[in-house]
Amino acid sequence: MPILEDAHINPLGFREYDARWLYPEDINKEGIKYVGRGLGSQIISKTNKSPRVIVGHDYRSYSEEVKNKLIEGLIDTGCHIEDIGLALSPTVYFAQFNLNADAIAMVTASHNENGWTGIKMGIEKGLTHSPTEMNELKKIVLEKKFIKGKGSYKEIKGFKDIYINNLTKHKIRKKLKVVVACGNGTAGVFAPKVLKGIGCEIIELDCNLDYNFPKYNPNPENLKMLNAISKSVKENKADVGFGFDGDGDRVGVIDNNGKEIYSDKIGLLIARNLAPNHKNKKFIVDVKSTGLFEKDKILMENNCKTIYWKTGHSHIKRKVNEIKALAGFEKSGHFFFNQPLGLGYDDGINSAIQVCHLINNQDKKISELISEIPTTYQTPTMAPFCKDEEKYIVVQSLVKKIEDLKSNNIKIDNQTITNILTVNGIRFSFEDGSWGLIRASSNKPSLVVVTESPTSDKRKKEIFEFIDKLLRETGKVGEYDQKI
Repeated sequence: MPILEDAHINPLGFREYDARWLYPEDINKEGIKYVGRGLGSQIISKTNKSPRVIVGHDYRSYSEEVKNKLIEGLIDTGCHIEDIGLALSPTVYFAQFNLNADAIAMVTASHNENGWTGIKMGIEKGLTHSPTEMNELKKIVLEKKFIKGKGSYKEIKGFKDIYINNLTKHKIRKKLKVVVACGNGTAGVFAPKVLKGIGCEIIELDCNLDYNFPKYNPNPENLKMLNAISKSVKENKADVGFGFDGDGDRVGVIDNNGKEIYSDKIGLLIARNLAPNHKNKKFIVDVKSTGLFEKDKILMENNCKTIYWKTGHSHIKRKVNEIKALAGFEKSGHFFFNQPLGLGYDDGINSAIQVCHLINNQDKKISELISEIPTTYQTPTMAPFCKDEEKYIVVQSLVKKIEDLKSNNIKIDNQTITNILTVNGIRFSFEDGSWGLIRASSNKPSLVVVTESPTSDKRKKEIFEFIDKLLRETGKVGEYDQKI
């Protein structure tokens, strides 16, 4: 670990599109200040000599402390800070548009466990750092190539209400009964108020702020969180249940029968609903998403094309922006709506609002809408442990193995591999539309494994067993966070 005077920074904390460290083991206060100086220097080099930077923090016991050190570093370079206080990541993204600022920095470790801290940052409105920008920032910080200046600090009071008022403009006519689960994370301050504001009847589940996360991590892919929402939906005979992650940019959805709907299929429902009024448009989905987008009848009838792209909120945001796609969907629960539907960034509460409007407009239960989509058998997103310094090498070795299997027409569960996509790890597809995915996690020391089959639950499991065997043979992969 580099020692920069009294600053300690683990360079592995500079990840693909944001920064995350165990605090204070991997980064100390002075290290955070150095990151602030590096970010400030980077912002100034790309914008102007007196940039205005929006800053916010999530509700962890140490987040405000981290934010204050980050601000010190930013001010040292000449940045003018506008601090909106306790916030969600999308609150900060929205603030950049609303206040017409030059850049943003949000202190959050999102859904990572307690002990983690991090920063989501961006310069161009609606976008967060790309891998190139992250590498550039890392270089500035570790080589101490800081710009010196004299910035300022200003607290922006009451911005939470400006954000909430913006989201509650479009009401629904049905009185939907909605379970709102926040896992005691920051969304608890925002989500219930917003959904009540559009006309929903709210049942709150763990919406009180508690940075100890006493029941489970606020993560809409966490099975404990999903099971708790399901139980509440059934007990309260609710129309839908929503689970929000730690910084509010993702949402998980439970239908009126208490059944989880994976976010990629929610995305497909929304895309199908939009397609007739937005013919010839493009949608972006991440490589973890269902294969149903490719041959969906309604999308094809309206000449809408779907592109599979790299997992990660920054990657999908940029691709949506780059090719002017109508929307982007990630299986993890990040949804992105471009103009005219949104400003391009991911907002879990706005995504929940879109689902409410979908139910409101269709005059059907959400379970009925999902039943109109062909059945597939999907695993949850599984994350077997793999060291940060080894995970990309492991994935690359498996890409080669699977490419060799395809070349030699080796069958898995009597199926030949027909297509391989290596834009992000490896996604390999079979004759019947089944597929498997292995990629390196962008923000944790782990791999990511997903499988899906439109044919049978057995085939889904067979593909997982095949992947699991490959992983175990490497000797570099540990236990899963969850298994099928």
